[in-house]
Amino acid sequence: MKAVARPARIGWTADSGLGRMLALAAVAGICAAALMGCGGSSRASTAAKTSGKLAALDSPALLQPPSPAPDFVLRDSTGKLVRLSQFRGRAVLLTFIYDHCPDVCPLIVANLHSALLGLGPQASKVQVVAVSVDPRGDTPTTVAKFLAAHEMTGRMEYLIGSLKELAPVWRAYGVGVTGTPDSREVGHSAFVYGITASGKRLALYPSEFKPGWIVHDVPILAAS
Repeated sequence: MKAVARPARIGWTADSGLGRMLALAAVAGICAAALMGCGGSSRASTAAKTSGKLAALDSPALLQPPSPAPDFVLRDSTGKLVRLSQFRGRAVLLTFIYDHCPDVCPLIVANLHSALLGLGPQASKVQVVAVSVDPRGDTPTTVAKFLAAHEMTGRMEYLIGSLKELAPVWRAYGVGVTGTPDSREVGHSAFVYGITASGKRLALYPSEFKPGWIVHDVPILAAS
């Protein structure tokens, strides 16, 4: 599966210390964005023509051909088991974050919150899912506080677990994760997958996506 990057409208942002984006590449059969940390940015610039339903999306990168989103089961901050495939019938916005991130992760979540507000009643057509990239730092208590602080309690499934539980999910979705020496910051790929209601990975949004892109794309993803 290849990523078709539209003319870049915004940077693919990284955390401090690891702010260089690797070119979009196929990793574990999916499109992998850069290995990142919190703060720098760079741009994707490959243009491509698309047609039909794909061309209607606002996402700056499309995954072609769309492929099944690997299923997984993790626990949320309340201890409830959550399976990705349980959200079939709705679009899914899947991202990878950690709750004490100084900049990129809060930006992603803030923009997702704005997008949900912008969707209004159509927000029922989408489920936001975040997978932790920090097995040690993301705990039930800290995640619950993070969700409350960002007004995402009940609006986003924030899934946590051990390294053994989380690492296979990172690999399946091409997410690079690395600890920063002498720091609590975590370097990680920062993006949001747009997954269709039928469970296909179709769109990829950079960390600084505009909420309006999501508002526009969710009905299309939910109908696909």
